[in-house]
Amino acid sequence: SDDGVTVREAKMVLCVRTDLKMKKGKIGAQCGHAAIGAYEAAQDAAPVWLNTWIYNAQPKIALQIASEREARELAKRAKQRGLCTYTVYDAGRTQVKAGSLTVLAIGPGPADEIDSVTGHLKLL
Repeated sequence: SDDGVTVREAKMVLCVRTDLKMKKGKIGAQCGHAAIGAYEAAQDAAPVWLNTWIYNAQPKIALQIASEREARELAKRAKQRGLCTYTVYDAGRTQVKAGSLTVLAIGPGPADEIDSVTGHLKLL
């Protein structure tokens, strides 16, 4: 628009560990846990961004990460920018060891801030 108001887009990213070699169904389930957990966390921590995200088709982007260490570093950088994060630790009933960090969700939050943390990652 030309009224000087800038509308910032909201999104959520799901950073999935590829080193665990999870099957497609497992990745889908873990991403579901991450998205719901991030949604619940944002209800208190970022309600305005949550609503912006909800009313704009709830964009969720799945990205590749290579290790638990990378997930922890991304979470730290996201938190330093005031972004919501949610980390999924698997119960260990099927494909991965109990307590394994499988997916890191960042957001919902401002897309530009999230991109500053995760823009270098490849799509899953």
